Amino acid sequence: MAKASVVVPEQVGAAAAAQVGCPCPGTTLFPYPPPRAGIAVRRKCLQAAQQLELGAGLRGGWVESMRASSPTHAKAAAALAAGVDEEHAAWMARHPSALGEFEKVVAASKGKQIVMFLDYDGTLSPIVDDPDAAFMSETVSLSSPPLSPTLLLHSSSSRTPLLPHQMRMAVRSVAKHFPTAIVSGRCRDKVFEFVKLAELYYAGSHGMDIKGPASRHAAAKSPPHNKGVLFQPASEFLPMIEQVHDRLEQATRSIPGAKVENNKFCVSVHFRCVDEKSWGALAETVRRVVREFPRLRLSQGRMVFEVRPTIKWDKGKALEFLLDSLGFADCSDVLPVYIGDDRTDEDAFKVLRRRGQGVGILVSKHPKETSASFSLQEPAEVMEFLLRLVEWNRLSRTRLRL
Repeated sequence: MAKASVVVPEQVGAAAAAQVGCPCPGTTLFPYPPPRAGIAVRRKCLQAAQQLELGAGLRGGWVESMRASSPTHAKAAAALAAGVDEEHAAWMARHPSALGEFEKVVAASKGKQIVMFLDYDGTLSPIVDDPDAAFMSETVSLSSPPLSPTLLLHSSSSRTPLLPHQMRMAVRSVAKHFPTAIVSGRCRDKVFEFVKLAELYYAGSHGMDIKGPASRHAAAKSPPHNKGVLFQPASEFLPMIEQVHDRLEQATRSIPGAKVENNKFCVSVHFRCVDEKSWGALAETVRRVVREFPRLRLSQGRMVFEVRPTIKWDKGKALEFLLDSLGFADCSDVLPVYIGDDRTDEDAFKVLRRRGQGVGILVSKHPKETSASFSLQEPAEVMEFLLRLVEWNRLSRTRLRL
């Protein structure tokens, strides 16, 4: 297939993606068609794998894993203070900074349409003790005019703490140039309340709850059948998710600091505020409850246990579905860029590696196993990367017009 250059129009958000499309012959852009057979939802019972995963907790594997998932754990901080510079340098050589290698990243997009995928917690918002307080911003209304990306870039480069509304304005600016999706383990409605940008695609519950742009501006540019159409491959599990949520809330009441969150198609048990001495008891409690539900599986993320349906669907499948929906299925003239910080984002990084196409960026200050190609240390660097991408795209369009 011959590759053609893609000139990104002035207004190319998620809602305007229909104006861009894929230059591949025969490709028509209709967001949210039924999924292709190749990525059809396969409802397999993973009970055997689940029991193997849960059994690891009996050998203390869960507690060690919980320690590893804590970015501020005392032992991790002590190890860094003692000096693991050599290990960190080796890891950075394998996963260099996306800011330091920015020219290499954008060079890969030559003649291709960039599509942005962003995790939320730990990527657009810092990890906080109270999951309900993980606000990206609290001061900007939807009607607020975007700030200049150049001004935002200047302020972000100073390495001062993020000011209110800056990250939201950065994401809004990116969405004006590239189709953009938020892919999170949180409930989709809750993520929208945090982000408050109607022009984006939202994939909540680890991609099991997907919805397109819903703003008037977006709806005006969308095909008639795409008025924020939903895709929910795990709908049949909703009653079971409610049951396990109630059971976990009841079972963990005696463990101070434990917080159970209903994310619609999955349940999260946060242990950010649980004393480390109680981690073993919490892991055993969660494990015992989940064993009552053989069609649900237990996994672990960053300071959180996740209980999900046993369907073969994750953030990687959501990425493929969204690319398909945007008209980029089996197309070489697209560059997906996925930025995330959690273990669940590894599913998306692996998809990009398998496709041999795209840029995976892990957000982490500490070395960890990952399938991502590049790294960023914290949300402030994510914002700087997004703004540099917007400024690079603006300058590229200016050069093309000259």
